[in-house]
Amino acid sequence: MPRSSTPTAPRPPDTDTDADTAAPQRVVLYTEDDPLTLANGRALAPVQVAYETYGELDAERANAVFLCHALTGSAHAAAPDGWWRTLVGPGLAVDTERFFVICPNLLGGCAGTTGPSSTDPATGNAYGLDFPPLAVTDLVAVHRRLLEHLEIETLHAAIGGSLGGMQVLQWLLDAPGQIARAAIVAASSRLSAQNLAFSAATRHAILSDPAFHSGAYAHYSTRPSRGLSTARRVGHITYLAEDSMDARFARPAEPDPAPPADAREWLSSRYPVETYLDHQAETFLARFDALSYLWLSRVMDGFDPFAAPQTRVDPATRALVLSFSSDWRFGVAHSRRIAEGLRRRGAEHVAEIEIESALGHDSFLLEAPGYQDAIARFLDD
Repeated sequence: MPRSSTPTAPRPPDTDTDADTAAPQRVVLYTEDDPLTLANGRALAPVQVAYETYGELDAERANAVFLCHALTGSAHAAAPDGWWRTLVGPGLAVDTERFFVICPNLLGGCAGTTGPSSTDPATGNAYGLDFPPLAVTDLVAVHRRLLEHLEIETLHAAIGGSLGGMQVLQWLLDAPGQIARAAIVAASSRLSAQNLAFSAATRHAILSDPAFHSGAYAHYSTRPSRGLSTARRVGHITYLAEDSMDARFARPAEPDPAPPADAREWLSSRYPVETYLDHQAETFLARFDALSYLWLSRVMDGFDPFAAPQTRVDPATRALVLSFSSDWRFGVAHSRRIAEGLRRRGAEHVAEIEIESALGHDSFLLEAPGYQDAIARFLDD
């Protein structure tokens, strides 16, 4: 399906669906005749993007808000059941009755956008490990092409959490002036050694699964489920805070009973936090792909946008850099580095907010007092 030379205007949600729900759309943005040139010099085509829109674009095409999702997200963001349902929907901070909200599945994903599990046109099989390595600037290039397809020149705002915040930050440097307001939430401009270590452990679990088959598991009609579920367990622990975990998954007050006679029973999940992680792994396997996990976690590892000294941002852009007090993965020090880096690159309107929350890194997806209000005020500023 070639890229249309005359893009169609974005359509609102179907009238026979809930007002909060948009029909998913797909478009091929790059073709063999017009490939995506990646940061490493390789060309990629075709590139299809799955995206959802909410609300209506105003006559001036000036009320668009772009959402960039985190590692395991998708295009489905809004209430009642989207991944950012606490923030996006009618009457919420990102009010879909005021704004035209765009949310794509990012390049390298597994929810309708081209990624390593997509079909390689050269072979007819899934790309697997032949899919090209990516950088955050590649993800942003595809987002910007989607805006071109939607005939939107500038954004009222772009908002992203975690890896999504990294995309927004890179966008400010790659296309100064295209974003009027940038909200960068619970993100990092350069991963710490501890973060790199957690990422390495999750990838090792996938790569060492015998069912991985050097990335060609689709050919063998199998999945590295054991490795991916382990990766989810490890990764999910880093999204939570110790105090909230103790409150939610407290061990019984009475002493543990004597160990059972059978070691298999003894080693099986017996504490509330273990069964919670089992549930997280099971639901994750139903919706995510191991190759996308490898690619997108590695994209985060290499992110360091301020390493290029010549990059500048538009001084008129307003930036909000928001962190959470209990986020030990991308805490306030990471946000401070982002804010300072933006100021060094010419930003004149940078606000920093630390929200008190006991919910850890996952606070950006949940209801934390003051968080939604801060985003709403920022969009109205």
